Amino acid sequence: MCIKTATLSKGIGISGMTLRYLAAIGGNQPLDDAQPLDVLHAALKRIRGTRLAELQVSSLYRTPAFPPGSGPDFVNAAFAADSDLPPRAVLDLLHEIETEFGRTRTLRWGGRTLDLDLLAAGNTVAPDPVTWWHWHDLPADRQAAEAPGQMILPHPRMQDRAFVLGPLMDIAPDWRHPVLERSVAEMWADLPATERQSVVRLADSPCV
Repeated sequence: MCIKTATLSKGIGISGMTLRYLAAIGGNQPLDDAQPLDVLHAALKRIRGTRLAELQVSSLYRTPAFPPGSGPDFVNAAFAADSDLPPRAVLDLLHEIETEFGRTRTLRWGGRTLDLDLLAAGNTVAPDPVTWWHWHDLPADRQAAEAPGQMILPHPRMQDRAFVLGPLMDIAPDWRHPVLERSVAEMWADLPATERQSVVRLADSPCV
């Protein structure tokens, strides 16, 4: 087993400080001859070679495409890592790796070979609480059409998504949202049972 519970940083995003980052990884489209499960394994190995250290990876899960009916099921996981890189640099790094693995951004919430979402950087709230609440409170119809032009941390939808919280339960159940003041375990328990049950474990944490 390659899972161990993360001890999370209390950093607040000051330049030069090592932060504990949380991220989600998933995909539902093949890349050449590689199926989504294989793509995730390869992407995690690629991430291991960056300045994201002490990589801790959840089990791999099958989850329904979001929004429902929009495509094949996803393979999803989450990982935690330490880095002295600032959050913007980590986000840019994740986007660079997505591109290496064939990700294109032609359709919001469309199918993808690789999806890497930066969920949290220690206790950082970015760019500020007012902007965070704006995106948190955005109506569902506008969520499908609008995307922020800047980095929003924590991810403003993470508390709503079983495919994010389920894998996070493996590696960071005690991480507490700096705005909502709810732990991952509490946010997971807040979801309807049907949503929690839709996250189906496929395999142990990969040893990358």
